[in-house]
Amino acid sequence: MIDRSKIIAICGPTASGKTSLSIALAKEIDGEIISCDSMQIYRKMDIGTAKPTVKEMAGVKHHLIDIRDPDESFNVSDYKEEAERAIEDIQSRGKRAIFCGGTGLYLDAVLTANVFSSGASDEEYRASLEKIDNAELHRLLRECDPMSAEAIHQNNKKRVIRALEIFHATGITKTEWDKRSREEGSVESKVFMLDWPREMLYARIDRRVDIMLEEGLVEEARSLRSTYGKTAAQAIGYKELDPYFDGLISLDEASENIKRATRNYAKRQLTWFSHRPYVQTLSLSDETELSDPEKRKNIVNFMLKS
Repeated sequence: MIDRSKIIAICGPTASGKTSLSIALAKEIDGEIISCDSMQIYRKMDIGTAKPTVKEMAGVKHHLIDIRDPDESFNVSDYKEEAERAIEDIQSRGKRAIFCGGTGLYLDAVLTANVFSSGASDEEYRASLEKIDNAELHRLLRECDPMSAEAIHQNNKKRVIRALEIFHATGITKTEWDKRSREEGSVESKVFMLDWPREMLYARIDRRVDIMLEEGLVEEARSLRSTYGKTAAQAIGYKELDPYFDGLISLDEASENIKRATRNYAKRQLTWFSHRPYVQTLSLSDETELSDPEKRKNIVNFMLKS
C-alpha cells in the first residue's frame, strides 16, 4: 500500500534546477528519486534530455531512467504502473520517494488518481488518427476541446491523439476528464514548483543548450537518427537538428531553434503546473539559492516544514 503523504515532488519548467534540489533533498531525508520526465525513460537520449550523470546523482538511487529504447512505445498508463511499483519498492525499504521532472501529465496520473483507463480507449480510432498530419489533428482538437489544444503543442502528436481519443470514447473533453479525475482523488503529497523570473529562466535555458552542444548533442542526435530514423527522437533538442543534418540550416540556426522551442515548452510547463491547486510555488531569484549548499539546505528545510 502506497503512503502518499510521504511522497514529495519537485516539478517545474525545464532548466529550473529540479535535479540538483531533488538530490539535495534525497540526501537529507534518505530518499530515492523517481524521474518524472517523458523523455528520460529512453536509453541513448542522455545529453538532449539532460539526464543526471552518475556524478550528479551523487550516490542517490534514481528510478524510471533508461527503461525503454527510443523506438518502444510508452504512455501515461505505463508510467503510472511503473511509478507506483517504484514507490512501493522505495517505501518498503523505509525510504522516501521523491518525484523530479517536468512532465505534468505523468505526475497527475500518479498523484491524483487520474484515470486513463481502458474505458477511454479506442485502438481502431487511435490508429485512424495516426494517419492524419499534426496541423489537422490540432485543428480537430481545437474544435472539441480548446483548452487542451491550448495546453498541448501540435507537434506533440501522441497527446493530441490521446485527447481526441478520450472525447471520441467518452463524449467529454480531456479537460473535463482530468477535472473529474482530480476530484475523485486527493493529493496528500507535497508538490513544489520551481519558479524563476522569466528572463532568468530563459537565460538558464540558453546556457543549458550551449552546454549540451559542447557536450556532444549533435553527435548523439546523429547517432539516434542513424539507428532509429527521423521519427524516433522527436523530443526538443533532437528534431531541431534534422534540418541541419539535411543541409538546410546552419548549426547556429539549429541552436537558436532549440532554444526557442525549449523556451516555448517551459511556458507550457509553467501554465500546466500553475493551474494545479496542489502545487506550491518556490520562487527563486538568485542563482546561488541552488548552487550554494547552505542556501540550498534552507530551501530543503522549508520544503520539509511546509
